[in-house]
Amino acid sequence: MEPSAAGDVEAVHPGIEGISYLLGRWRGQGEGGFPTINSFSYGEELHFSHHSSRPVIAYTQKTWKLASGEPMHAESGYWRPRPDGSIEVVIAQSTGLVEVLKGTYNAEEKVIKLQSAIVGNASKVKEIARDFQLIGGDLSYVVQMATNSTSLQPHLRASLKKQ
Repeated sequence: MEPSAAGDVEAVHPGIEGISYLLGRWRGQGEGGFPTINSFSYGEELHFSHHSSRPVIAYTQKTWKLASGEPMHAESGYWRPRPDGSIEVVIAQSTGLVEVLKGTYNAEEKVIKLQSAIVGNASKVKEIARDFQLIGGDLSYVVQMATNSTSLQPHLRASLKKQ
């Protein structure tokens, strides 16, 4: 959220109120793995922002190796919640892969469940599911993935604190 000239925080568009708790910068650590790769740990930062004139949240994410700080992955996109509790998310990854996800959000429980409708420009990845939940003030998520040779299974998991 951007401060106004008077120093007040800009109003939230009514269309994003149900997921406005995401707004801001989140940092933490995660763990990844998959049957075809070695397990790994990473640092991560998510940033959710918006302008009060639009019912959409802009999203950026970056990860790095914990030991060296070397960049690992980045992605960006847009989150579009609907008044009926449905949500659409579009993400472009630094690898060239793109995702169009559809799902639901529960404003009271602060849970978002996303399932890929389209995974584009990917030779091996066939399906992605992302579940987010606010637990005790921390934003936790699990990403599952399916490939040509594996069914949908856990790939990434992290817990992030608001900065």
